[in-house]
Amino acid sequence: MRHGSVPGQAGSDKSSCFTITRTGDYTVIDFLNASMMDVQELARAQKALEKMVDEQDRRRMVLNFERVQFLSSQTIGILISLSSRIKKLKGGRLIVVGVGERMAELLKITRLDKVLEIKRIGETWK
Repeated sequence: MRHGSVPGQAGSDKSSCFTITRTGDYTVIDFLNASMMDVQELARAQKALEKMVDEQDRRRMVLNFERVQFLSSQTIGILISLSSRIKKLKGGRLIVVGVGERMAELLKITRLDKVLEIKRIGETWK
């Protein structure tokens, strides 16, 4: 059951690249754009995501990449940073879902498939 969809908002930070919903104990982030390459947009998204973890105690997070086709190295860095922050918290869990073939290959090449909990398109995360 999803609660309170907020278009790209975490407190007072806003981002047009994702929406936020709550599903039980999980915060679900649905990325909206096919490309995650814009440096400024990614910086705003990272700030909003980190604020959710650090200030709002959102320690169980699902990142949905189903719409995403292109990632920058900055996006990979955000995943690593967010994973590290969440893993430090008791009961913390980060799940990357909606991973298509291209992104799965990139995560494998960067060996993030060994570090992140990843679910391919069609796989459930609950």
